[in-house]
Amino acid sequence: MAGAESQRILLVTGATGKVGQVFLRRFLRDEAWSDAQIRVLCHNRVVEPAERLQVVRGSISERSVAAEAVRGVTHVLHLATCKETPEDVMDVATKGMFWLLEECRLSPTFEQFVLIGGDAAMGHFVYPHPVPVVETQPHSPYAGCYALSKVLEEVMLQQYYIQYDLNGCCLRAPWIMDKDDFKYTLSFGEDVFGGPRWRDLVGVEKADECVASGAVPVMLDPDGAPVLRNFVHVEDLADAILAALGHPAARQQLFNICMDEPVDYRIMADYLYETRGLPSLDVPTPFHRTWLDNSKAKFLLDWRPEYDLARLIDAAWDFERRTDDPRRIWYPG
Repeated sequence: MAGAESQRILLVTGATGKVGQVFLRRFLRDEAWSDAQIRVLCHNRVVEPAERLQVVRGSISERSVAAEAVRGVTHVLHLATCKETPEDVMDVATKGMFWLLEECRLSPTFEQFVLIGGDAAMGHFVYPHPVPVVETQPHSPYAGCYALSKVLEEVMLQQYYIQYDLNGCCLRAPWIMDKDDFKYTLSFGEDVFGGPRWRDLVGVEKADECVASGAVPVMLDPDGAPVLRNFVHVEDLADAILAALGHPAARQQLFNICMDEPVDYRIMADYLYETRGLPSLDVPTPFHRTWLDNSKAKFLLDWRPEYDLARLIDAAWDFERRTDDPRRIWYPG
């Protein structure tokens, strides 16, 4: 455990992604951490060094790189992950996290490890969840290496609590939205962000009609009811990270970090019709209604999400993208 006189240093992996970029900006402005340094571990993309910001280069899968990155740090924020890339996922999600945890437990300065998890570990809308999803529910990942990696990360961190009494916490986030992301999750075009791909479900001709009219999809479950799907805005997630960092109530805890209510696709479509005159199209799917319960984070961390459905929609539709800021698909989130 670090002494009271120690310099606080936060290591951030995955700092060049969507969450990392927003978090770095927020952290460097936060008065509670004004005396702290940030160290970022970069591999494929790079953050430029700056005042209070150090850069370590290399792959998280190499122990020597992890050791250099963790040396002298007090806190770790682990954002680095992979999507459906089987050739990389075990190196990053399992081997890389293992080396980080090993170096943390051996470090005399280490204080806290914060993992950003994902609701893929719970299968999000792939499986039916008859009750709200709470943190004590068993894992139920959907098929694929990404969802599996989210389970392995959570379980590995829990084992370090048991075996070494490591101080850590996991913030389990659903689909992370920023800028105009939410708008493009509803696109019938080839520019759709994430899944499902609506044009594959309705056919090219109908999809092109929807693109021309600006229509949005109403995702229906197998019973014909509108799907409820969980989201979180990146600013709310950054708030939750700042709330958890150094918080004694976060010790060895798992938190669902999401909007207070999931997005109801029917209510979403009604709002877009009322506020922007956009039509909608019902789209039957095999997916199910889910509801992540964020009560625990609100109770223990005194965290509250600022984004509700109306604000999520308005922020995405009102966002004006600069010419030097092309749309990118950032992972994680």
